[in-house]
Amino acid sequence: MAQDVILALDNGTQSVRALLFDLRGNLVDKARVAIEPYFSHHPGWAEQRPEYFWESLCTACHRLWKQTNIPQAAIKGVALTTQRATVLNLDRDGQPLRPAITWLDQRRTEGQPPLGGLWGLLFRLVRMADTVAYFQAEAEANWIRGHQPDIWERTHKYLLLSGYLTHRLTGRYVDSIGCQVGYIPFDYKRLRWAAPNDWKWDAVPMPREILPKLVPPTKPLGEITRAAADATGIPAGLPLTAAAADKACEVLGSGCLEPHVGGLSYGTTATINTTHSKYIEVIPLIPPYPAAVPGAHSLEIQIYRGYWMVSWFKQEFGDREMRLAREWDVEPEALLDELVQQAPPGSMGLVLQPYWSPGVKVPGPEARGAIIGFSDVHTRAHVYRAILEGLAYALREGKERSERRSGIPITELRVSGGGSQSDAAMQLTADIFGLPAARPHTYETSGLGAAVDAAVGLGLHPDFRTAIREMTRVGRVFEPDIATHAIYDELFHTVYKRMYGRLRPLYQVLHNILRTAQS
Repeated sequence: MAQDVILALDNGTQSVRALLFDLRGNLVDKARVAIEPYFSHHPGWAEQRPEYFWESLCTACHRLWKQTNIPQAAIKGVALTTQRATVLNLDRDGQPLRPAITWLDQRRTEGQPPLGGLWGLLFRLVRMADTVAYFQAEAEANWIRGHQPDIWERTHKYLLLSGYLTHRLTGRYVDSIGCQVGYIPFDYKRLRWAAPNDWKWDAVPMPREILPKLVPPTKPLGEITRAAADATGIPAGLPLTAAAADKACEVLGSGCLEPHVGGLSYGTTATINTTHSKYIEVIPLIPPYPAAVPGAHSLEIQIYRGYWMVSWFKQEFGDREMRLAREWDVEPEALLDELVQQAPPGSMGLVLQPYWSPGVKVPGPEARGAIIGFSDVHTRAHVYRAILEGLAYALREGKERSERRSGIPITELRVSGGGSQSDAAMQLTADIFGLPAARPHTYETSGLGAAVDAAVGLGLHPDFRTAIREMTRVGRVFEPDIATHAIYDELFHTVYKRMYGRLRPLYQVLHNILRTAQS
């Protein structure tokens, strides 16, 4: 008799995966389709055809059915997780009205009318008006309404990518609460659409009915329709269970159910997350995101363009590793690990702050990246190691900020994402944090987290504690070296943590000069 399995569909930034997990969390089969993250018709734009995401999901499923020996009768349910904050406009027939605006898009809509009334007064009194203005400028809906009013007028549903794919799979306009990450009128504290008198409806004006119905993780979103079954090969009638966005699922799939376990994600955006039942704003007015556990919150500090910097280094300075990787038929990252070992801990005084893209408050919108401490001894190896060290420093700073706000020390680390496959990055992380850094037993942690949600929702495991115990576990653990940690600890406290404060006035000058030059 075939073992019970769950189909997890994971639409990330670089690929779409169709994954089969058993109830012990073993990845029993997998198909992957690489995707182009976006196309760009204007500088800073990042868009993609909505149908492209659906077509890629269908292709991944068919590849899976072609290669797997698991009978479809063994599949007990389906779960979906996707990249966050990618938005789509659909007409009354469910057809896309324009390309999706992906989370990598950098367009802004400056000059939105400031909030009036009591909300506007309140935000001015607490000196948060600039934060609200940032929210308004970043909101994709404000750009579409202002620059493409005909599209906005014809929009029947305004969905995140998760809601769009759920509609394609079930025929319903419904989405998981766990997927609601974006510039939309969502109440992150109460985990529902904002109340009618909430300031977000004024900051991003839209009718309530344009948004989908929300259900919590583990609850049913619907069933696979006959049309979806014909397109994907997934059996019609299978239940689609609500999961969460990819980062939240990654945290769950790494086993980070308790607030003392920190989940590091070494992906395109590097993050540190902890799961809490209590609503806590690590940075004032910046909410925690919905967790993959119903009613819970994921406290997150993110370094936008985090491990993208590794790709940047490969492209700009890694010709040798890329060429040798092709000649030797190995991954370039294996050769980059060797490059790390050519530089000592601390990179001989080279310290990097990874603010390659600005934040809303920490760092501020004027922030830029910085590398200090250059001398004639430094090589490519030192620069590459400094990149990895800088990312770990930034996430350690996020850990400390989260601990201060929550009052709960983080005593364990789980590291996921592409960067987690680097032994050098893992050891460096353990040394900088001074904590054991554990790599989960599977690379596909976001898909596994979605499968955990489905397993609990379908009653295949009675609760999350049981599901986490049965389906997640650590693989290799990297222990910190005491002497190396002492070096990093001094650099972190005496150099890294002071960099932003010292350089911020110069960043502001650069910001003003460039803004004037571009106007």
